[in-house]
Amino acid sequence: MRRGFAYLVAIMDWYSRFVLSWEIYADFCLRALEQAFRYGFPSIFNSDQGSQFTSLSFTGLLEKNDIRVNMDGRGRVYDNIFIERLWRSAKYEEVFLREYEDIHEAREGLSRYFELYNNERLHQSLDYRIPSFVYFEREEVKATA
Repeated sequence: MRRGFAYLVAIMDWYSRFVLSWEIYADFCLRALEQAFRYGFPSIFNSDQGSQFTSLSFTGLLEKNDIRVNMDGRGRVYDNIFIERLWRSAKYEEVFLREYEDIHEAREGLSRYFELYNNERLHQSLDYRIPSFVYFEREEVKATA
């Protein structure tokens, strides 16, 4: 932002690269997690060891929903390579191109970006398909099984 900074969290389905939810700023991790639960409950949740992910409120919400907590080793960016790649894409395709005045403007810009990322942006690793297509295609297959 023009002055200061903000924290951003995103919860992603690794298989499809579909961003299930994202939040920016205070209490953002818990809100993002609760929003992601609209899509279902994973068996494992992977994150880094940041204090927002190791807090009792965050890990407690995961454990309450029978979700196994898995945390990367300190300094191990390759343990969570898909989210690190998302951060790179978001920074170079959106954040670094703008100079947000405030949180509201950042939220609007990121909202447009994640909409594009999920529903329009082709991914080489997905055979040039979009994440929402791959995510919902897999959900349809699971529902008919």
